[in-house]
Amino acid sequence: MSISIKSPKDFWCGLLLIAIAAIFVLGMIDLPIGSAFRMGPGYFPLLLTILLALLGLAILSNGLRVEGPEVGAIPLRALLLIAIPIVFFGATLRGLGLVTSLALTVLATTFAAREWKPVTAFLTTLALLVGCIAIFVFGLGLPLSLFGPWVGGF
Repeated sequence: MSISIKSPKDFWCGLLLIAIAAIFVLGMIDLPIGSAFRMGPGYFPLLLTILLALLGLAILSNGLRVEGPEVGAIPLRALLLIAIPIVFFGATLRGLGLVTSLALTVLATTFAAREWKPVTAFLTTLALLVGCIAIFVFGLGLPLSLFGPWVGGF
């Protein structure tokens, strides 16, 4: 019995999601799971990882059953313009603070679009900035400084 891939795009996407889920499972090996009534720190991440793996399995099986497009060229420019700002955000959150770090991150990721429009980029940045401050600082009360020591904050 031979397996034929009818939609390479779906097949490889599903396989990638399953691989990512496997990597997360390996990272959670030492976390206690607990039970549904007494959840440990690994319970919810494990549920999300299982959902990710199931989604990957569904997409992979779709790639084996339904005709679909071939895998096109990998958009390296967009990939880099999304991945690098996310790393930047993680590296500068404490030093620059939430406002500066998040604003630069969101603005940089908008350059990944093929048709970049300044008004849309700045409105997107402003909306995400206001939403994140409202949710994480005021709503959840997380101890995030709005402006870090690198930009004159505390």
